[in-house]
Amino acid sequence: MGVYHGVAGHAPLGMLLCPPLGQALMRTHRIYRQLATSLAARGICVLRFDYRGSGDSAGDSRALDWQHCLADIRSAAAELRVRSGCAAVIGFGAQLGGGLALAAAPAVGFAQLILWDPVLDGAQHVAELDAWQEGLRHDPQHYVRPRTAQEAAGQWLGFPVSPHWRAQVAAWRAEPARVPTLVVDSLLQPAASGWSPLVEAGARVVAMRPGVHWGDLHRLEHAILAPDLLRLVNEAVEQAA
Repeated sequence: MGVYHGVAGHAPLGMLLCPPLGQALMRTHRIYRQLATSLAARGICVLRFDYRGSGDSAGDSRALDWQHCLADIRSAAAELRVRSGCAAVIGFGAQLGGGLALAAAPAVGFAQLILWDPVLDGAQHVAELDAWQEGLRHDPQHYVRPRTAQEAAGQWLGFPVSPHWRAQVAAWRAEPARVPTLVVDSLLQPAASGWSPLVEAGARVVAMRPGVHWGDLHRLEHAILAPDLLRLVNEAVEQAA
């Protein structure tokens, strides 16, 4: 499932918006749409899409597969090129969508990457999701009584997760892509140390304020409002055009 934001005439540059998953997908839906609209107004064609088994795409979310997600990114990038005729495609992704965009970059041939708080260490991300899930299990704002461990098993913040997907995410370790990379940091990483695998390869890091607390249990159902993200991405694309 995808939505194409086209422009009048020829578009020399396009952007593929690789989504995150689970609660992060729900919370970023609005800002992804706003980003696509603002870029199209600048003459940059954009394609938003959902991986099979996620969002509005067909399939069972319990059948999520890392290689299928990478294949979906390749297919979406090819569709964007065919529809727009653009010569260069920028890959964008938030959280795990950033990790997937990074993993797919060599096969897709992205001209540039813009990654918003990307997941670079899958094992660390799995540990965070487990901790957030455990906190949710006891959260009185969501449940009148604490859920048992059995009731909450096999879930991350309300979304089912298979052992297969869990193991695949845990195995992810980022390697820098050989293309210009911009990291939009809203996690207040000290001296960009959290992004060192990319920074050491030449990636640039810019701070987005206010930051985003991805695991804030009190804001799980709230859309992320990030006007600074729109500004930073539009500025980066303007420099690339």
